[in-house]
Amino acid sequence: MPSSMLHGSETWPVRKENEMTLQQAEIRKVRWKCDVKVKDKVPSKELRETLGIDDTILVLQQNRLQWYRHVLQKEDTDWVKKCMEYEVEGSRPKRTWTGVVQNDCQARKLNREIAMDRSRWKKLIKVG
Repeated sequence: MPSSMLHGSETWPVRKENEMTLQQAEIRKVRWKCDVKVKDKVPSKELRETLGIDDTILVLQQNRLQWYRHVLQKEDTDWVKKCMEYEVEGSRPKRTWTGVVQNDCQARKLNREIAMDRSRWKKLIKVG
């Protein structure tokens, strides 16, 4: 079940502290929905399973990888693909979207060739 907190997240170059903030907000929302307090000591994973909600970070990663594959399928002349491959001169941001996607691909042992096979890619990036 996708979270409304992640709307448009496929293009976010998320930092670790942002991931932590998203996870904390999600679990507060889940606990509120389940009417469970922290002092009740019910694991977050158990509450997410009860509601049928996937881990926020995994959904965030899946969204990025879906968008990455979508952009790879575009023509080389497409402006979206050009933006993905554009190199900025001067000082570089510490964390870029492309860098985050490369880390996602390494974590799941994915590459551009696999991305060209739609059904295989979808199975490999599926959450839950």
